[in-house]
Amino acid sequence: MAGTATTTAAFFDLPSLLTGMQGLRNALRDLPESVFADLLESDDAYLIVLDIPGVTADTAELRVERGRLVVEARRRKDVPAEFHYVDEERPLFVDAELPLPPDATGAGASAESDSGVFEVRIPKREAAPKESIPITSAGDDA
Repeated sequence: MAGTATTTAAFFDLPSLLTGMQGLRNALRDLPESVFADLLESDDAYLIVLDIPGVTADTAELRVERGRLVVEARRRKDVPAEFHYVDEERPLFVDAELPLPPDATGAGASAESDSGVFEVRIPKREAAPKESIPITSAGDDA
């Protein structure tokens, strides 16, 4: 019976989880051309790896807001004094919003950056409560 309860809980959560994952996959494909991303998953967290060339930890803001990972960044563009732009294709500002799967939570999220590569770890909510549910009898002594 314990196996049935686990299967049932996963069954009810599966459609919303798949819908959330599809939204995130679509958003990753629609990122600006100047941003590349990978999505990884473990038992307890998601890892989103963002390549944002020219962006540092000091010029980026990452936050979880309304079930989305919000990325706001500013590139540093140092132009040597003897040069000027003929064509400027790299945007100075990078803004993106990625919908997160429904079991992702911003609580405890963390990020690391190294040379424009940001690794954003977003924990998962627990899929099932670990507490027993008390059952009271309505005079059923049989």
